[in-house]
Amino acid sequence: MRTDEVNRMHEWIAAAKAELGIDLDVDIAGLLDMTKVVAHEVARPAAPLTSFLVGYAAALQAGGAGAVTEANRKVTELAERWAAERENGAAAL
Repeated sequence: MRTDEVNRMHEWIAAAKAELGIDLDVDIAGLLDMTKVVAHEVARPAAPLTSFLVGYAAALQAGGAGAVTEANRKVTELAERWAAERENGAAAL
Protein backbone atom coordinates (compact mmCIF):
# COMPACT_ATOMS: atom_id res chain seq x y z
CA MET A 1 0.00 0.00 0.00
CA ARG A 2 1.32 3.44 -0.90
CA THR A 3 2.01 5.99 1.83
CA ASP A 4 -0.86 8.24 0.68
CA GLU A 5 -3.25 5.26 0.82
CA VAL A 6 -2.05 4.34 4.31
CA ASN A 7 -2.48 7.92 5.51
CA ARG A 8 -5.93 8.16 3.95
CA MET A 9 -6.94 4.81 5.49
CA HIS A 10 -5.80 5.92 8.97
CA GLU A 11 -7.66 9.22 8.57
CA TRP A 12 -10.78 7.32 7.49
CA ILE A 13 -10.56 4.86 10.40
CA ALA A 14 -10.20 7.76 12.84
CA ALA A 15 -13.22 9.54 11.31
CA ALA A 16 -15.32 6.35 11.29
CA LYS A 17 -14.43 5.58 14.92
CA ALA A 18 -15.36 9.13 15.93
CA GLU A 19 -18.66 8.93 14.04
CA LEU A 20 -19.50 5.59 15.68
CA GLY A 21 -18.34 6.64 19.15
CA ILE A 22 -15.63 3.97 19.26
CA ASP A 23 -12.51 4.52 21.32
CA LEU A 24 -10.54 1.39 20.51
CA ASP A 25 -7.14 0.91 18.97
CA VAL A 26 -6.73 -2.43 17.23
CA ASP A 27 -4.06 -4.12 15.15
CA ILE A 28 -4.97 -2.71 11.75
CA ALA A 29 -2.19 -4.63 9.99
CA GLY A 30 -3.46 -7.86 11.54
CA LEU A 31 -7.00 -7.19 10.39
CA LEU A 32 -5.81 -6.35 6.89
CA ASP A 33 -3.76 -9.55 6.81
CA MET A 34 -6.84 -11.54 7.85
CA THR A 35 -8.94 -9.99 5.10
CA LYS A 36 -6.20 -10.78 2.58
CA VAL A 37 -6.11 -14.44 3.66
CA VAL A 38 -9.90 -14.72 3.53
CA ALA A 39 -10.12 -12.97 0.16
CA HIS A 40 -7.51 -15.24 -1.40
CA GLU A 41 -8.26 -18.53 0.34
CA VAL A 42 -12.07 -18.35 0.60
CA ALA A 43 -13.62 -15.65 -1.62
CA ARG A 44 -13.19 -11.90 -2.03
CA PRO A 45 -16.73 -11.03 -0.87
CA ALA A 46 -16.13 -13.05 2.30
CA ALA A 47 -13.39 -10.65 3.50
CA PRO A 48 -15.54 -7.65 4.55
CA LEU A 49 -18.24 -9.92 5.92
CA THR A 50 -15.64 -11.80 7.97
CA SER A 51 -14.34 -8.48 9.30
CA PHE A 52 -17.84 -7.70 10.51
CA LEU A 53 -18.04 -11.13 12.18
CA VAL A 54 -14.69 -10.55 13.91
CA GLY A 55 -15.99 -7.28 15.34
CA TYR A 56 -19.28 -8.82 16.37
CA ALA A 57 -17.54 -11.77 18.04
CA ALA A 58 -15.24 -9.40 19.90
CA ALA A 59 -18.23 -7.37 21.11
CA LEU A 60 -19.90 -10.53 22.40
CA GLN A 61 -16.74 -11.23 24.40
CA ALA A 62 -16.98 -7.82 26.12
CA GLY A 63 -14.97 -6.08 23.40
CA GLY A 64 -11.52 -4.63 23.63
CA ALA A 65 -8.46 -4.95 21.43
CA GLY A 66 -7.61 -8.35 22.89
CA ALA A 67 -10.99 -9.77 21.93
CA VAL A 68 -10.57 -8.42 18.39
CA THR A 69 -7.09 -9.96 18.16
CA GLU A 70 -8.37 -13.34 19.35
CA ALA A 71 -11.35 -13.40 16.98
CA ASN A 72 -9.07 -12.27 14.15
CA ARG A 73 -6.60 -15.07 14.93
CA LYS A 74 -9.35 -17.67 14.94
CA VAL A 75 -10.80 -16.76 11.55
CA THR A 76 -7.36 -16.39 9.96
CA GLU A 77 -6.50 -19.91 11.07
CA LEU A 78 -9.91 -21.14 9.92
CA ALA A 79 -9.41 -19.64 6.44
CA GLU A 80 -5.99 -21.25 6.18
CA ARG A 81 -7.38 -24.65 7.27
CA TRP A 82 -10.36 -24.21 4.94
CA ALA A 83 -8.06 -23.66 1.96
CA ALA A 84 -5.77 -26.56 2.89
CA GLU A 85 -8.71 -28.94 3.31
CA ARG A 86 -10.22 -27.90 -0.01
CA GLU A 87 -6.84 -28.26 -1.72
CA ASN A 88 -6.31 -31.72 -0.19
CA GLY A 89 -9.82 -32.75 -1.20
CA ALA A 90 -9.20 -31.62 -4.78
CA ALA A 91 -5.86 -33.46 -4.85
CA ALA A 92 -7.59 -36.66 -3.73
CA LEU A 93 -9.86 -36.54 -6.78
